[in-house]
Amino acid sequence: IFIAGDLQQAKQVCREWCMEVGACVTVDPVDYIYTGGEEAGVRVGFINYPRSPADADTLMSRAGALADRLMHQLCQHSYSIVGPERTIWFSRRQVAP
Repeated sequence: IFIAGDLQQAKQVCREWCMEVGACVTVDPVDYIYTGGEEAGVRVGFINYPRSPADADTLMSRAGALADRLMHQLCQHSYSIVGPERTIWFSRRQVAP
């Protein structure tokens, strides 16, 4: 999961989500550099433990659930989920007609 926002707040959201669903994630600070600007954020990675493995679809579903919570708790409009086969970009901004 790639999303802008405060590192400490993102870690707390991940901490709460992991306690609720039984998961383990990594949280790394990142700087997003783009045309005309820069923004701090996080990269959240999922650890797929061999003793309780999950398939790719399950991992993407879980990533979507956490990303949605992060988007709301970090007051962001969008996020990306990058997997081995595909990247999903989600935005809650309305598209102009």
